[in-house]
Amino acid sequence: MKDFSGKLAVITGGGTGMGRELAKQLIAEGCDVAICDVIEENMAETLRLCESEAPQGIRITAHKCDVSNEDEVKRFRDDVLEQHGRDSVNLLFNNAGIGSGVSFVDGDRTEWERTFNICWYGVYYCARAFIPHLVAADEAHMINTSSVNGFWASLGPGSTHTAYSAAKFAVKGFTEALVTDFRINAPHVKVSVVMPGHIGTSIAINSGKISGHAEPMAMSDDEVDQIRARIEQRQGIDLSEVNNNQLREMIKAQGEAFRDNAPTTAADAAAMMIQGVRDERWRVLLGEDAHSLDRLVRETPEEAYEESFFQRMREEANWGLGS
Repeated sequence: MKDFSGKLAVITGGGTGMGRELAKQLIAEGCDVAICDVIEENMAETLRLCESEAPQGIRITAHKCDVSNEDEVKRFRDDVLEQHGRDSVNLLFNNAGIGSGVSFVDGDRTEWERTFNICWYGVYYCARAFIPHLVAADEAHMINTSSVNGFWASLGPGSTHTAYSAAKFAVKGFTEALVTDFRINAPHVKVSVVMPGHIGTSIAINSGKISGHAEPMAMSDDEVDQIRARIEQRQGIDLSEVNNNQLREMIKAQGEAFRDNAPTTAADAAAMMIQGVRDERWRVLLGEDAHSLDRLVRETPEEAYEESFFQRMREEANWGLGS
């Protein structure tokens, strides 16, 4: 798909980050857009920014939807088609996701499954809901956001990452299987799996909100003590001299640093995704760190979870997460 003018794009997780930037860039090209999110204030800001920049006649709609709930996804689909007055969709960006470091061994099962359900079932339910309307379009493209954690299931030696990685592996495998499925059964519909490295988004900040946790500065002493214990146990860091208020400040700063100090901005990542659609590439890596990590895993797959690999990754891919 070379021209987005007059097309309709559906973007999940459109409240911040890559979803917001996709919406802004697509409306600038004359594409109508429907976004969804669960954090309404974030979505309202995306809507405001898009409406202030949209060319005349371009329509953008915002819809509250929890993509891990299939009934909500179906309502979202019906509302999009009704409000845009269409029976077909040209672009589906399955972009919504949250992160979580909860352990499979001793972590909270509800939080583990919340992460998995949003990151995997959110993609699956939206793909199921919208596939008839992608097929009904003259040309269409489904873009599913996996991660570098869709081919490397870790952040580093001090972090557990099982729910997120398991979901992102599922997204990658599902999308790769769709390449052949679509080629046989719907050749005018293309599909891409997107694998971002460290992108400057608010996922670290938003994930806590979506999982029902308090903002860092509003965390109870019990919540802070639990985080303190996890950090000391997993990373071997002595926090005995750090009081709870200082630790709250550190948690808040960590989320902001993930967003503000990333090697690739959300705007640049969105532009890469859109170019991937234009080029009809089924596999799109976002960021130099993603390309470097992909190369390193392919070169020495048996060493991918050894300390020596993490050291190479820090040196060659400039990877600073999960250390």
